[in-house]
Amino acid sequence: MDYQAIIAGTVGKLNTFGTCVGRVKAGVMSYARFSTDDRRGIIRGYTGVGKFTDDPLETFGGAGVAEIPHLQRLLKYICHEGFEHHVAANFSDVSKAIHEAAFVTWVGKATIILS
Repeated sequence: MDYQAIIAGTVGKLNTFGTCVGRVKAGVMSYARFSTDDRRGIIRGYTGVGKFTDDPLETFGGAGVAEIPHLQRLLKYICHEGFEHHVAANFSDVSKAIHEAAFVTWVGKATIILS
């Protein structure tokens, strides 16, 4: 944990503590993004599986390189549907379970793409 370097100049360093710092380990991962569409009264989202790689990366903060199948198609979908660019990720392949729990069992009529 450390201070967030980018916004420290705006809000003060002491107001930015809590940033994860370090390299994300290589391995399988799942990602998911859910958002509410308040005008239509629905929850929308997408989920998929990929992997974090050991590719070189020179930056700061908490960072990693991800390999996502069909990334161009996914990016077009994210932009076309107006999703925010951050996702949740974990170190296992749980995308199908997330799909079932979030879309099939509870939500029913949401948007999804599985990579």
